[in-house]
Amino acid sequence: MAVVLYQEQSVAEVNTHEKTVLLVEDDPSAIAFAQEASGLCEPPIHLVVVEDSVEALVWLARSQKERNRMPGLILLDLKLPKLTGLAVLRRLRMDANTEDLPIIVFSELCEQADVLLSYQIGANSFVSKPLDISQFKQLLTDITAYWLQPRQRKLAL
Repeated sequence: MAVVLYQEQSVAEVNTHEKTVLLVEDDPSAIAFAQEASGLCEPPIHLVVVEDSVEALVWLARSQKERNRMPGLILLDLKLPKLTGLAVLRRLRMDANTEDLPIIVFSELCEQADVLLSYQIGANSFVSKPLDISQFKQLLTDITAYWLQPRQRKLAL
């Protein structure tokens, strides 16, 4: 499945896909891994990439304003320019429209303080950033199998 960046596709088009994952990531190599890996998943995962935290918040606000479905989950890099991943997580958990949206925080370094703070703020999970395409495919397969199952989401919330 083709992967599109936020600027190239309307929110309405993105939200027609049931397995939409919003990836908030600024590292070009991680984006490339995620894009290729999403197409290798069975079934393919519709991945939307935004390259910074402010862009993510704008995209989500626009989706709410246009009353479109939200992505099934957010994969949020911890170390982002402008606002950190934790700042984005905090904002999303304080908003009634996104407070229950599954958010997976990931980082190259899994420092205990970052992991604990992520969970305290409201992350659903914290995982190590995949280092190659096969690891990214496995991560996407695992998190979508778990978090995009309607029954599982109800149990988790």
